[in-house]
Amino acid sequence: MPPLAPEIELRTSPHFHSNRSVEMIMRNVVYALLPLCAFSVWNFGLSALALILVSVLSCLVTEHLFCWLSRRKSSLGDWSVTITGILLALTLPPGFPLWMVAVGGFVSVGLGKMAFGGLGFNVFNPALVGRAFLQACFPTAITAYSPALAKNRFTEFIPTTFTPPFLQPPPLADWIERVRVDAFSGATPLMQQKFDKVTADWQPLFFGTVSGSAGETPALLILLCGAYLAARNFMDWRIAFSMLASAFVSGAAFHFLNPAVYPHPWFVLLSGGLMLGAVFMATDMVASPVTPTGVWIYGALMGLITVVIRNLGGLPEGVMYAILLGNAVSPLIDNLTQPRVYGVHPRRRTA
Repeated sequence: MPPLAPEIELRTSPHFHSNRSVEMIMRNVVYALLPLCAFSVWNFGLSALALILVSVLSCLVTEHLFCWLSRRKSSLGDWSVTITGILLALTLPPGFPLWMVAVGGFVSVGLGKMAFGGLGFNVFNPALVGRAFLQACFPTAITAYSPALAKNRFTEFIPTTFTPPFLQPPPLADWIERVRVDAFSGATPLMQQKFDKVTADWQPLFFGTVSGSAGETPALLILLCGAYLAARNFMDWRIAFSMLASAFVSGAAFHFLNPAVYPHPWFVLLSGGLMLGAVFMATDMVASPVTPTGVWIYGALMGLITVVIRNLGGLPEGVMYAILLGNAVSPLIDNLTQPRVYGVHPRRRTA
């Protein structure tokens, strides 16, 4: 009887598997966002804490509800919906009414994620879908900013926080005067530059002690948290870098053309939600390209759109729309930047 031939096991790539899981990656993103949450609470007080808690809770409840309705196993354990809740909160004013926050959480998860099939299938960043919905529905409330480092911020809430549904929020002028915040006009540095041509100093912008959305102000802290994710290879640093570099170059070009109207490129980088968007939202693994050339084009496109909207549009901020537009063209960028298959001429490649 002839000897048996040795068994050969054939498998498709990848042949080497990493011990990293979706849960591990998402959990580390949450870890990177926690310092921003802590800074937000220190900067704006109890209202920022309530904002974050309600946003995360509404996202968790919404995802669990959709899983139950579709008779699927609950996906709360992958931590992705927690990231959505935190990012949504960090893009909103600290005194944003809590019932509106809950609506935004429902839209972020229900429309921005579960309607496409859940994690891995969403076309757009879910947190920005909810934020865009809130800006369209509540344009006045979403531009009502409160001052940073207000006195009594740890003993009382911003008056607009507990505004009942469908009622007019109380004005903040009396509260601002009572907490003795000097020289606060109710506008963020980006709004002051856009409409009054007043440019803030770089130090408050860099360290985050200015008015703005709950988590967009501390540029230095955002960079440090992003560096942690990049060092652990949980974030594609090329997207964030190309977006920031494109915004800087575009801002420098506008500033060169008219320094009296357009701000210095360093102000472009440090103001508004550019840092937060570039590091934590534009790098969404699902909605961003995967080709080596595509990620650079993707980031550069969003940086350019941000500056164009800020300087030529009617809104002071353009990061949200830039990222959503980038998400929309991401499949096209991937398709146009496919690497050449080894041994195949690029012009002779068939479908």
